[in-house]
Amino acid sequence: MKDRENSASALRQMSDEQLAASLREACTKLFKLRVQSQTDRLDAPTEVRRNRRLIARIKTIQGQRVTASAK
Repeated sequence: MKDRENSASALRQMSDEQLAASLREACTKLFKLRVQSQTDRLDAPTEVRRNRRLIARIKTIQGQRVTASAK
C-alpha cells in the first residue's frame, strides 16, 4: 500500500535528508502531473491532490523539526 509510505508517522521516522529527497521527488511528480493534466487526460486525477497533500505533510514535519531544534 503506497499510502502507508506517505503517512505522517512514516514520514516522521525519516531522516532530514530522506524527507528532503521525498519532497524533491513529490514536487517533480506534481509538476509532471500538472503538465500532463494540461496536455492530456490524467489516468487518476486524484494523484494531483495526493501529491499536494504529501508535499504539505513533508513541509509541516520539516517546520516542526526546525521549531523543535530552535527551542
